[in-house]
Amino acid sequence: MAAALYTVIVADDEDELREAVCTMIPWQELGFRLAGSASNGLDALQLVEKHQPDLLLTDIRMPFISGIELARQVREVRPATNIAFLSGFDDFEYAQQAIQYNIISYMLKPLTMEGLGKELRAIRQKIDAQYALFRQAAPRADGQEQRAAMLMPLVLDDFAEGEGEAQAEQMARACGLLRDSDDRPCYTVMVSALQGEEGENRTEPSFVASVDRLASKYLRGVSFFSSGKVVTVLMGNPSDFEEYLHILADEVTQMAERALGGRCRVGVSRRVNALTGLHGAYREAMEVLRQGDRNEGGAQFISDLAPAARGGERLCRRALEVLDQHYMDANLSLASLSGMLDVSPNHLSACIKKYAGETFINILIRRRMEAARELLTETDLKIQEIAQRCGYTDQHYFSYCFKKYCSESPNALRRRLDAERAGENG
Repeated sequence: MAAALYTVIVADDEDELREAVCTMIPWQELGFRLAGSASNGLDALQLVEKHQPDLLLTDIRMPFISGIELARQVREVRPATNIAFLSGFDDFEYAQQAIQYNIISYMLKPLTMEGLGKELRAIRQKIDAQYALFRQAAPRADGQEQRAAMLMPLVLDDFAEGEGEAQAEQMARACGLLRDSDDRPCYTVMVSALQGEEGENRTEPSFVASVDRLASKYLRGVSFFSSGKVVTVLMGNPSDFEEYLHILADEVTQMAERALGGRCRVGVSRRVNALTGLHGAYREAMEVLRQGDRNEGGAQFISDLAPAARGGERLCRRALEVLDQHYMDANLSLASLSGMLDVSPNHLSACIKKYAGETFINILIRRRMEAARELLTETDLKIQEIAQRCGYTDQHYFSYCFKKYCSESPNALRRRLDAERAGENG
């Protein structure tokens, strides 16, 4: 059986180079399938949302969204996508900022097609190795077994909250889970389960090592196997959880789908401040798996089951209302919108796609363009001011989006309307 081809998106604002890369690289021979190409960061992000590629090959300096900002936003929606940077020598230190965003390769321009082909072969091998590592039950880091053994009863059994906390903390320090008496993290419990095509449980004990390895990229954590599922206790401060928890939960489900070819469901609890709160957190995570949509893989959080969030159609309608109120905010993103609604970005994204039929970013751009067309038509505001009122700090970015959506530039629209009005008055 031939190895599956990895999907790739190419993004570069140099038209000649981009066309050469797309047409002259023997993609299939190198183990890839070209899913699309883009001339700027915005189009690249939309293609990543649409195609969910294994690899994004992008220039680091691009119009509208830089390669680094693109890498950050890709990690928000598709953490399992690897990113390879193409760039000039002067940008090397700049690129170091993006190292946490799943950067698999850094290539210096000018680059020959032969050199790029060689590097793509190496990237193919790295992705192969990533997926192989995800599949295997590798030995655990020293001390993880003791930490797991210490946590299991706290998570699975109903201890009296509060009174046993000092003893639990002492045991946690003894096995290295907590560093010292000043180490007071928050805790969250994440439960992961693999499913077959008929919805049957396919979770193996070896999946513990896979989840543990991914978790260690983002947060402190310990996983163990219990009754056909992997239970993970995650530790960190509140800002760590806000930034990384949904990314980790999404990456577990995306990697399971790509590397294991199956569906993965993940349930995540609220944060608790004490080790004796872990059993309650575990029950919340299990409740998510019980009540969540069994027919869909993906990560869900206990807040996704809150009465206000129940019913995907209602949540989608509410999200569109909030987007309508905040589209002029330049920093509005899927993550910030989900924060306003107190649900996870993954759950919100899935609901919007299911009930509105398109991605969050497409809906946001359309709303902004409708507002812009109205302002261009009915006011004498300068284009720079209209751009700002519609959530764009860069006028060129705004004009590009407007032309893409409305098939003419803001200036052309105004000239046409002026000509039409002059004809009517003439």
